[in-house]
Formats: sequence, C-alpha cells, structure tokens
Amino acid sequence: MFTFAEAATLSAARVGQETHLLARFAARLPAAFVLEAEFEEAFYRRANLPEQLGKLFAPINPRRIDEDLLENLCARATPLVRTSALMDDSVQLLLRAVKNAGLASGEFHLRRPTERRSESGEARPPSNEVLFALKRLWATDWTFEAVLARLDRVDSVDGAGSIALEARPVLIFAGPAGRPDPALAEELGMFEAWRSAAGLVGLA
Repeated sequence: MFTFAEAATLSAARVGQETHLLARFAARLPAAFVLEAEFEEAFYRRANLPEQLGKLFAPINPRRIDEDLLENLCARATPLVRTSALMDDSVQLLLRAVKNAGLASGEFHLRRPTERRSESGEARPPSNEVLFALKRLWATDWTFEAVLARLDRVDSVDGAGSIALEARPVLIFAGPAGRPDPALAEELGMFEAWRSAAGLVGLA
C-alpha cells in the first residue's frame, strides 16, 4: 500500500498511469492511498482461485462461446471470488493502511485506475467495510459482461480470447465517488477531471 507520492515513484504497470497523474496534484486529493496490483495477485494465489476458476470455466470454448453456459458459470464465479478469504496478514496490512490514510471511519469509495465504476461504503473501526467493498470490486471481473469482453478480445497467439485477467491496482479515496468537472479539467490541463465533495478523485 502506498501514498500517492510514494506511488508516483513506482512503475505505471504496478500502480496505474492515472495514479501518476493524480500524484501531480496530491494537495487536491482527499485522504487516499493506492493498493498495488501485487495485493490482488497474492489474494488469488493464496486462495487457489486460478485453479478453481480454471476448472469452473473449463467447459467454455473461446472459439465458440455458449453464452447461456457462460452466464451460469459467471453466476458461480462471482460469489467464489467474493467469499474467498484473504490471509490474516493481508487483512491486517490493509486495515493498517486504511487507518494510516485516515479512512477508518466515514464515507469512502474505491475503484480501478482509468475505470469510473466504483464500490463505496461507510467505514467504521475496524474498517471491515473497506475489505468487503474491495472484494465486491474484484468480483466484478467475473460478471458475464466482463468475462465475455475478455473472451471477445482476440489478442492471443492462437487467435482466441481468454477468461484470464491480470491483477490491477485499486485507488481508495475518502468521500463519495466523483463527477466530471470540465472547468477543473481545463484548469489542470487534463482531458477529464472528476471531483467529489471531498476533492479531486479522477483524471484522464
């Protein structure tokens, strides 16, 4: 877990390109921190999710997708991800980062860099609500729409899509999700800026 200032020194692959943009205007951000991609990767690995999900989706042929079957499998995959347990040490690291960032109580939201869809909640010590929101966000990668989009993305060597995904970072902010603010985007020299009542929460 990193502050935006710390994340600015890391590669965009690790923390997201938008994170670098937001770090340039750190004084305008609400209380916030960055959860690196490795945190999600460790969750999948320790919960044995790659093997479980691989077995679950084994009946799917990427070259001839049975959408009814896919929809049924996705309905089983999302709760599998959502209910899989994080290791105790990971939970403690996350809750400590939430506390250190000043997010242990009050409204918050979290999302992927470059994606505006967010999960939100109202935190209260010990801030388990942040953990639950994070799991909900991870589970959205296994909705029918998300998996179908990956299968339709023909960029693999053999010309077929894949259900596989890469772990990605998550941005966690105090306050509600933002709304587009064209005047702020112009002021900052950006194509798009998102602002909430708590401050700047998105750039593109």
